[in-house]
Amino acid sequence: MKETLKFIFTVAIIVIPIRTFVAQPFIVKGPSMDPTFTTGHYLIVDELSYRFKNPERGDVIILKYPKDPKTFFVKRIIGLPGETVEIRDGKVSVTNKQGSTTPLKDDFIDPKNKISDSSKTTLLDTEYFVMGDNRAQSSDSRHWGPLPRDLIVGRAFARLYPFSKINIFPGKINFD
Repeated sequence: MKETLKFIFTVAIIVIPIRTFVAQPFIVKGPSMDPTFTTGHYLIVDELSYRFKNPERGDVIILKYPKDPKTFFVKRIIGLPGETVEIRDGKVSVTNKQGSTTPLKDDFIDPKNKISDSSKTTLLDTEYFVMGDNRAQSSDSRHWGPLPRDLIVGRAFARLYPFSKINIFPGKINFD
């Protein structure tokens, strides 16, 4: 009995801090990131990296929904702090702080999931613009506004399920 308690105590000392501060599991629910992620995909969320570096455009992140922080979403970062994100007839472009405008390549978006929205959002120095890959069925910054930095939980570090799609930094896209 003493050995069992010692083992449980040792495991708790190791697992609880890792689960609380470093990584946690996340199961995808809903169609907003189709086809990159579908319902049931099992992800490991890296909660540590963003303590040392800022999120980047193209990162897939787990976030607390601004209208209900007890609800978690998975989205892709499109706009960075201080930038202006413009959507015109479904095409997304980003204007950086220096005034240079770049249209984002969206060839990874399934043509049936594209949108015809038009909007323009300028981000504050602590805000991000996020969108789902299934633009037609995603509740994202187009609907509820910019995402405050403090609502970013972490980035998708690994996909562990389905087994046929196991990978590190799943869905990461370099827009540059």
